[in-house]
Amino acid sequence: MALPHHDPAYCAALGRQWIDAWNSHDLDRILALYADEAEMTSDRIPLLGLDPTGTLRGKDRLRTYWRKGLDLLPNLHFRLIDVYVSPDSLVVHYENERGARICEYLRLNADGRISQGSANHPVH
Repeated sequence: MALPHHDPAYCAALGRQWIDAWNSHDLDRILALYADEAEMTSDRIPLLGLDPTGTLRGKDRLRTYWRKGLDLLPNLHFRLIDVYVSPDSLVVHYENERGARICEYLRLNADGRISQGSANHPVH
């Protein structure tokens, strides 16, 4: 039996759920999409003074990071541009409230939860 995330429709739906969760500003709703051991990499992590490597591991550290981010950006809003899928990952291409276009790479575990994420910002 195929794992649920091997279905392109599942991955595409997860991308839309991810956008909706962020737009809700509900941290528990966002974190529910992630595995307990999830890791996140972003150039914003060191900028917020959280880890010089740019990678955080575990939901508690992700909660701290995203709480700080949501507090700093009360008008945060993502507009979905597209979702790209593979059997075990997806890329969510979106535009934020400031007009920046970002790609978020999300790898899924066997349960269909996000186990690894990487925010990819344009270089200007």
